[in-house]
Amino acid sequence: MDSDNNEVAYEVLPLLRVYKDGRVERLMGTTYSPASTDPITGVSSKDLTIVQETGVSVRLYLPNLTTTTTTNQKLPVLIYFHGGGFCLSKPSTTHYHIYLNKLVAEAQVVAVSVDYRRPPEDPLPTAYEDSWAALQWVVSHRDGDGPEDWLNLHADLGRLFLAGVSAGANIAHNVAMMAGGVGSGSGSKAGILGVALVHPHFWGSTPIGSEALHPAKDATSRLWPFVCPSSPDNDDPRNNPVAEGAPSLMGLGCRRVLVCVAEKDLLRDRGWVYYEALGRSGWMGVVEIQETEGEDHAFHLQNLECEKTAELIRRLAAFFNTDMPHLL
Repeated sequence: MDSDNNEVAYEVLPLLRVYKDGRVERLMGTTYSPASTDPITGVSSKDLTIVQETGVSVRLYLPNLTTTTTTNQKLPVLIYFHGGGFCLSKPSTTHYHIYLNKLVAEAQVVAVSVDYRRPPEDPLPTAYEDSWAALQWVVSHRDGDGPEDWLNLHADLGRLFLAGVSAGANIAHNVAMMAGGVGSGSGSKAGILGVALVHPHFWGSTPIGSEALHPAKDATSRLWPFVCPSSPDNDDPRNNPVAEGAPSLMGLGCRRVLVCVAEKDLLRDRGWVYYEALGRSGWMGVVEIQETEGEDHAFHLQNLECEKTAELIRRLAAFFNTDMPHLL
């Protein structure tokens, strides 16, 4: 019986293994940290279920308010989507939790890290739907009478940002497209001010730049069909937003975008193509790009103490705190 239970149905290496009895063994991102008050940054966190029917939850982060110049000042709001190939990690995964503590302390934002459901148990588009639900939950606090006091008391919903890394950046882009709707241009009913895409996971059926020679190309090409079996084409617009026939990026529902890429990352060229395509799409916002030299994909999560990680966090913090009144 034990032998039968351990029989592998299929593997998506190095991410996970699925057994014939239905068990899913995730091979990365399985070290977790509880919500707490971080002794280093003073950032507090707590977990909340926001959709009872589906069990979708978030981890909220609040900076040490005694370090702000005005303790009653309301803060920008960041909705954060973790990465992990859509199917790994959670907000409680240790390196994401430490990273969010650092980012929240530096940026002085209230952060909402979304625990979306993951493939293969819940294939895409479930993660997009859960993330959209999280956005609606956050926006329900706009008048200060939502279900969560941390947002009612401390969140400035006029300064609302989305951000994520890798697959999480893909989710952030797609939620912003949902918020904007085709042709809506520089704003949205959700009032998203900006979107920060760190090493975004975009792909396509035809290699570009140096992708054709990269050893991880084939594994990356197999990812989207695995996580989205209902639409397995790598040129699905959610995976390849610049594919022929994809909705116009003019409809992106925010006013500012920051794209961060890393020089050695397989996905670097896709980030540049996205930046260039958004700039010429007719979208009425402002898009910027920053490249980190000498680093690979999601380097900041692997080395949380290095200077380049600190530099990336400072760049993001500046993005979340720069007002652009001529676009408001």
